[in-house]
Amino acid sequence: MDNVGATFWILFNVLVLGLLALDLGVFHRNAHEVKFKEAVGWSLFWISLAVVFNIGLYYFWDDISAGSAYNNKDAALAFFTGYLIEKSLSIDNLFVILLIFSYFATPTVYQHRVLFWGIIGALVFRAIFIFAGVALIEKFTWMAVVFGGFLILTGLKMAFQKDKKMEPGKNPVVALFQRFVPVTKEYHGGKFFVRVPNDSRWWATPLFIALLMVEITDIIFAVDSIPAILSVTREPFLVYTANVFAILGLRSLYFALAGFLERFHYLHYGLAAILTFVGTKMLYTHFAGEKFPTEWSLGIIMGILVISVIASLLRKEKTEVGIEVEIPHVDTFPLFRSILKVSNACLLEQAIGKKGSKNAQEEFHRGADCLRVAASRIGDAHCRGMPQVRRHGDDILSLA
Repeated sequence: MDNVGATFWILFNVLVLGLLALDLGVFHRNAHEVKFKEAVGWSLFWISLAVVFNIGLYYFWDDISAGSAYNNKDAALAFFTGYLIEKSLSIDNLFVILLIFSYFATPTVYQHRVLFWGIIGALVFRAIFIFAGVALIEKFTWMAVVFGGFLILTGLKMAFQKDKKMEPGKNPVVALFQRFVPVTKEYHGGKFFVRVPNDSRWWATPLFIALLMVEITDIIFAVDSIPAILSVTREPFLVYTANVFAILGLRSLYFALAGFLERFHYLHYGLAAILTFVGTKMLYTHFAGEKFPTEWSLGIIMGILVISVIASLLRKEKTEVGIEVEIPHVDTFPLFRSILKVSNACLLEQAIGKKGSKNAQEEFHRGADCLRVAASRIGDAHCRGMPQVRRHGDDILSLA
């Protein structure tokens, strides 16, 4: 039950809206490509803000929520554990966002704009899901069993699921939208809607379709993440604020990790283990009639994350690419250039090598193999801020 007064709810949301306005209106007023260094800086800022808020809960929770069943320490632990769950599960969301941007060939310079407005929608839907979830569990205690079982099944499905193939263009929501609103074939800068000559209707751009897919993705992930955090605490204010801080840092986390996501091979299994654990924990709490210690939950979740990340970093990647492709003809240069822009920088450097190689034609052939594979897998993440990669690509193109 919520014991937090309306004043604190209002103050928190005003703070969030102010930070978002400052972000878009000042720091990202002009669309630009978010570099790795900038993304890391923003990630540290949002994480630090969550830590400061957590410290505030530790010292002032009894003033914020008089009559709560939590003491200051319990509230701070519940918030941090919930924040860690939401933050870790959001990483799986980043994989899908990367696929969306790659599928629609979204220019890097406008990706921040898509994620910004995507977060606005995510905040609204998360708030609805949180209050609905808490209300259901408070009114129908057996819903804890439903949520717990759902999380366990989701975790098992995630663990044994093969590589996911995604075709955003065939999404039923996108298809339904396109039946009523025409969509342009090309981007129009950072605009979501435009007017075309000799047509009075508003046309959506591919940028808006990418935004629509990001919103759909977040709703799907919220179905998993909200029950997961409700296994830790059912205090609406703690659940909501943990979600908000995790979502606010999602954009910068994407730009910071986009180039490295493919290396976290075992993180997928770690997230599956976390979902299974929190589902089991929810069932235990319901049937045993006692609360599972939050400190244990925090330790187990952190342990799973650390093990999965370390295992991923120690995993040896295959470097051989066994795909045969023809050397592009002059007419296919535009397509090949677009593939070049969305390639993995590391694979590209390895495939193309140094400028002026004696076996330039052979390297061009091998480079095309790597580029096509990389383009389909990881989007344009690695090429940001690496002009030398583009220069080498143009050198090879000129030799064909």
